[in-house]
Amino acid sequence: MNLVVMKFGGTSVEDAAAIDRTAAIVAGRVAKGKNPVVVVSAMARVTDQLLRAAAAASEGDRAGALAISSRLRARHRDTAADLVKGTSECAVLVCTIDQKFDALDEVLRGLAAIRELTPRISDLIVSYGERLSGQIVTAAFRERGIEAAHVDAREIVITDSQFQKAAPLDDVIEKKAQEKLLPLVRAGKVPVMGGFIGSNEAGQTTTLGRGGSDYTGALLGGAIESEAIEIWTDVDGIMTADPRVCPDALRVKVISFEEAAELAYFGAKVLHPATILPAVKKNIPVYVLNSRNAACEGTRIISVAPHCKSPFKSIAIKKKLTIIDIVASRMLMSHGYLSQMFAVFDKHKCPVDMVSTSEVSVSLTVDSNASLPEIAADLRAMADVTYEGRKALICMVGEDIRGQNGIAAQVFNAIRHINVRMISQGASEINMSFMIEEDDADEAVRSLHAAFFKDPDALVFDVAARKQLTADSTQ
Repeated sequence: MNLVVMKFGGTSVEDAAAIDRTAAIVAGRVAKGKNPVVVVSAMARVTDQLLRAAAAASEGDRAGALAISSRLRARHRDTAADLVKGTSECAVLVCTIDQKFDALDEVLRGLAAIRELTPRISDLIVSYGERLSGQIVTAAFRERGIEAAHVDAREIVITDSQFQKAAPLDDVIEKKAQEKLLPLVRAGKVPVMGGFIGSNEAGQTTTLGRGGSDYTGALLGGAIESEAIEIWTDVDGIMTADPRVCPDALRVKVISFEEAAELAYFGAKVLHPATILPAVKKNIPVYVLNSRNAACEGTRIISVAPHCKSPFKSIAIKKKLTIIDIVASRMLMSHGYLSQMFAVFDKHKCPVDMVSTSEVSVSLTVDSNASLPEIAADLRAMADVTYEGRKALICMVGEDIRGQNGIAAQVFNAIRHINVRMISQGASEINMSFMIEEDDADEAVRSLHAAFFKDPDALVFDVAARKQLTADSTQ
């Protein structure tokens, strides 16, 4: 059926102009004989504002919470009016928007009364962003001649009951998607649904965690076995570095699933780490594309990428990390010590990014300070503990790093003017990581980028764009 799942992020549906561009992109896919299933995020910044409304209500500030809701209502109504010009169609859409905001206001009033923001209530409140954008985008598509059909994602994306970071039930989702989406596609419709949200088997609203709209797109792509999953955002694809740090960063034209997953986990903001998993299982290529520059071919993520002459594909930064040093000279080599240590992090649900060990100590990094005093207190029962904040992790990703003689020397020579706090390569053949001071992170990335991307492989990187940029700057 030439199925393609198209996920559009918040900046791709942030206002009437953005939704108009999105509609044109989807119409272009239909014109080429594709059968799209569209997943949309909430309009840009809406999720953050809904969280602020929830926080205000939980503190008893009913008026403040309702004021935020009122501003969001006006924004959605105005966007609807700009997009849908038919009087009756616009009236129906505005009525739907008002009904959803009336329901949201009731939740906020109740929350202001009980002043207890549970994860379940938080998920319910933030879900309104995607539920609203899905309705508006569907109406805008229809106005532009696309046979769109709105689908409530909560009827398909069934999860467990771990609110705020629910785990999808893959088998149930596959069954629901084939039952509810494929008949619409066969009837010539373009299903449109919100990302990020789902429901447990009791019908209570859940969310997949921040960035979960990408995950929704990949889950659906795997469930209906689409030929491609497209992630539409506001950048041209995965870059060799953050363009805000390295203005001469290159677009990566093709990259492997494994490399993309490493970059996503270690700080690259373009892609949500979990997005890769359902695609890998079904060997479905993922494309990262720019809704503001639809002509750009973006980045293609596939199982096995072509060989790259350059040692690295990209450099990612993960900031706001903390290093925890654990010293226990008498216990480190004793049976069960490491399991006891990591049990502390498991108890506090705190993920660890990097681990380095010596004969008498363990150093590791975490990206959350929420439970740090409690974690340190528990660890001090078995060892001496110190921790330092404001650290950054630099992650360099490429193919077969371990097999390249002298690569570590080249890396650390490029940043010889910067103090390195921890180093890790471990079992990974595609990732070399190290920790430095957060204030040195941008300079380190620029130095590394200058050293390793002077002569990029044109098969893998968009070298033509750099040449054009250079030519434009010299005119």
